[in-house]
This record gives sequence, structure tokens and C-alpha cells, in this order.
Amino acid sequence: MRERAPRSPKEPRGRFPRSRGSREARRSRSIWSRDFGLFFVARAIAKLGDTMLPVALAAGLLQYGYGAGAVGLAMAASVGCFAGLVIFGGVFADRFSTRLLMIGADATRLVSQSLAAVMFFTGHVVLWEICVIGAVNGAASAIFQPGVASTVPRLAADVQAANGAIRVAESGSQLAGPAVAGLLVAFASPGLVFAAHAGTYALSALCLILLRLPPAAPGTQAVRTRFRTELVDGWKEFRARQWLWGVIAVWCVLQIGASGPAVPLIATEITQEHGPRAYGLVNSALGAGTVIGGLVALRLRPRRMLRAGSLALFAFALFPAVVGAGLDVPWMMAGCLVAGTGMSFWGVMWATSVQTQVPHEVLNRIHAYDVAGSLAMAPVGQALAGPASGAFGTRHVLLAGGVVTLLSATALLAIPGVRNLVRADARPTPATLPVPRPEQEPARPGTRNR
Repeated sequence: MRERAPRSPKEPRGRFPRSRGSREARRSRSIWSRDFGLFFVARAIAKLGDTMLPVALAAGLLQYGYGAGAVGLAMAASVGCFAGLVIFGGVFADRFSTRLLMIGADATRLVSQSLAAVMFFTGHVVLWEICVIGAVNGAASAIFQPGVASTVPRLAADVQAANGAIRVAESGSQLAGPAVAGLLVAFASPGLVFAAHAGTYALSALCLILLRLPPAAPGTQAVRTRFRTELVDGWKEFRARQWLWGVIAVWCVLQIGASGPAVPLIATEITQEHGPRAYGLVNSALGAGTVIGGLVALRLRPRRMLRAGSLALFAFALFPAVVGAGLDVPWMMAGCLVAGTGMSFWGVMWATSVQTQVPHEVLNRIHAYDVAGSLAMAPVGQALAGPASGAFGTRHVLLAGGVVTLLSATALLAIPGVRNLVRADARPTPATLPVPRPEQEPARPGTRNR
């Protein structure tokens, strides 16, 4: 009897070996490297500056005699340019070096925000000039943002953990940014906030300059064609994936009926009923929830990520509902904590699905369509908030927003492509699939089977 050769450590032990998707393999994937650390810091610092900007704009423009409408116009100039140009930014990101494009975008915003700081320091504040600066910032952001999607998978083998870590950092920055800006305005001037905002872009650009992206995997470079052709190809790739366009379609409804109206109406309702301090506490609770959601996403690894994210999205219904129900401040804070956790967990599941399920050669364009579609209906929802509140009452609109959120999460689960999408690292690869045994050839007449 022959002795059986010892099993190789790499030899599959079962039908589907525990290789890429196994717990041991996941633990061995460390996201923390020099280059990912630089990108992590760049994202955290940039987010800190972005959350400081609304405070600086509001305080600065009001100080120089402009009203709330001027503040909204300045913010809309940036958001409008970003939403209108991000699709083209996705094509550029697929055609050229994403790292160089992001460095260029940071350098552009460094110059524009430095000009804004000089204007506020010198007292020469003209609304149309501030709007032009905002438009330039929005255009630069449209060039920067698409490259983020393809950078994360190149820096970290565990894309979900990387997205979870970045989400935690951005959530922490989102908590600290308004507080830091408020202190700078109170003890110095709005110009100093703009100067600090420009400094965050300088630090982000420095991190990206020091960053060394590994080369893209062989066969992932798209063949360069005309700009318009690549734009159309990106749309075709987007449309070909039911889970992609299905989520964006539902998200447009969510922005119109819930998320869009919630931001201005919640700020107005809480401030009028409980004061600005209470609004700050509720916002802080929401931000703390986003940190918790990112931490949960670092540990929980569902096989069907979008299904798990859609279930978590049910919790976001508490964001408008607890305010619409007229609960006390502690209960509103508790509800917003849970809502932030659910939304943040969904965000990590969604970002990871896009970055791992879409081919690298079209990823930036797909991400650009994702961002544009996600933001497209937010201004519509915000514009409808006032008329709807006047017609039905603020609390009724907020309660309706909670219902719309529940219906949106249900609609996501009803889409087969969303509900059944299996995470990329849980699928058996050709190398791990069982090799079928050849069937025994039937015996010929007059012979015996051997």
C-alpha cells in the first residue's frame, strides 16, 4: 500500500477552499502601509477643511452685510459646478494619472481659498467674486473626487476595511470641523478660517505628492478613444448594471422626499424649539453615529453587502422622524446616533461594492455617474422643503421623510441585483472551483470496462 503524499498547505481541503474570502486571509490583509497612511491623512485633512467652509462663509458674508440668500448662493455655486462637471472629471480620471489630477485639484483650491482669505482679511468682499471662487472650488472637486474610487483598491487589499477606516476619519473630521471654525471666527476672523481651509489643501497635496501608487494590474488599462466616446461608454457600463442604476434611482427619490428637505427643516425646527445649542448636540450625535457605523463596517463582513447596507438604511428613517415626532433633545440625540450609524454602514458597503465590482478601466467614470446621480436631486428636495413645510407643517414633512426612507430601503431590497449581489472576495475563482471528474467511457460491445 503506497503512502499518500502529505497535503500541501495551499491545497484545497473542501469543495470551496477558504482562500480569498477566508477569515484567516482577511486577517492577513493589513491595510496600513506608508502609502495608505498618506492617503488616509489626506482625506481626513481635506474633510476637516470642507466642514469648516460653511461656517466661514456664513459668518463672513453676514459680517459684511449679506443675508442668508447670499450664503446659499455662494454654497450653490460650488455644489452646482461640482455636480455638473463631475461626470467629465470621471473621464479625465480614466484617461490620465489620478494622482496628478488630485494634486492639481488641491493646488487649485489652495490658490482660490487663499484669495478668499485675502479678501476677508482686507475687507474687500464682493459676492460675485466669492461665487466665482466657489465655482472654481466645485470644478476642482469634480476633477478630484472620481480618482478616489480607483485609488483605494490600489492601496489596500482589503477594500472594505480601507473604506471603513476612511469613513471613521472623515466622520471625526466632520465633527471637529465646525467646532474649529467656530472658535477661529469667535477669537479671530472668518479670513483665518479661509486661510486654514487653504492650508488643509496644501497638506492634502503634500501627502499626495509623497504618495506612490502601485502600478495598475495588467489588462486593466482601457484603450484610449475620443472623449465623447469614453463618456458614452461609461454611461453604457453604468446602465448595464442593475444594482448600480437601481440604487441611484432609489437615491434620487430619497433625496427629494427625505434627505434634501431634512437638512434645512431639522435645523429650523430644533433651533426654534430648543435653541442653537440643542441643534449642535443633535448634529454631534449624528456625527458620532457615523463614526460608529464606520467602526462596525471594519468588523462586520456580510456576504451580500448591499443587502446588509439596505437593512442598515432603515435606521436612517430616525433622522427626520425623531424631530418630526417632537421628542425631547436626549431622544432626538439617541435617534440621530442610530441613524448616523446606519447611514455610515450603508456608505461603506456601497463604496466597497462599487470599487470591487466594477472593472478598473471604467471605475472612475462609474464613480462619477454615481456621485452625480446621488447629488442631482438634493437641491430639488431642499427647494421643496419650504413650500411643503408651509402647506403641511414642518413636523408632518419630517415624519413623511421618515416614511420615504423606510420605503426607499424596502425598494432597494426589492431589486434583485441589489439584494443578491455577492461580495467580490466571496466568489469562488476559477482556480478554486472543483474540477469535475470525467465520466467513465461506456464499454464497447464485446469488451469489459477497465
